[in-house]
Amino acid sequence: MERAAEGLWRIVAVAREASVPRVRHVVRDLLRDRGLTGERYEDLTDGLLLIVSELVTNAVTHAALLSPRVTTELAIGDGQVRVAVEDGHPHRPKAVQSDTEQTGGRGLMLVKSIALAAGGSCDVERTGDGGKVIWASLPLPLPSPAGSRVAG
Repeated sequence: MERAAEGLWRIVAVAREASVPRVRHVVRDLLRDRGLTGERYEDLTDGLLLIVSELVTNAVTHAALLSPRVTTELAIGDGQVRVAVEDGHPHRPKAVQSDTEQTGGRGLMLVKSIALAAGGSCDVERTGDGGKVIWASLPLPLPSPAGSRVAG
């Protein structure tokens, strides 16, 4: 893991299945270390960790032949958390509804759904070297008003 700038981290992993939980755990630990824990952040962290799992899995599954490394970037700031996964494969995937008979193919639709439900966004962009970056951005929860308590 590399701290690229204030509020920005990069995790470079070999494009293999074992990297998925490793990257997810690094992101979880970074979120925890930045204080994004507890009930207030539960939906955010659950959503982000699922997004990381889906995006890294997609890169490992579909891009490994042309991209032996996968880079995950986590940015925290400006009221949002953004996670991006970059690989060197030129194919630009699309979020599509898949047949109920299929066991896969729903990952990007799930990422899009999580991001939009949280009030965030996601997209796919080309990189300068012909690969792609798939990213999702989720807003940080607003602070509770001073003196108020959430029942729970």
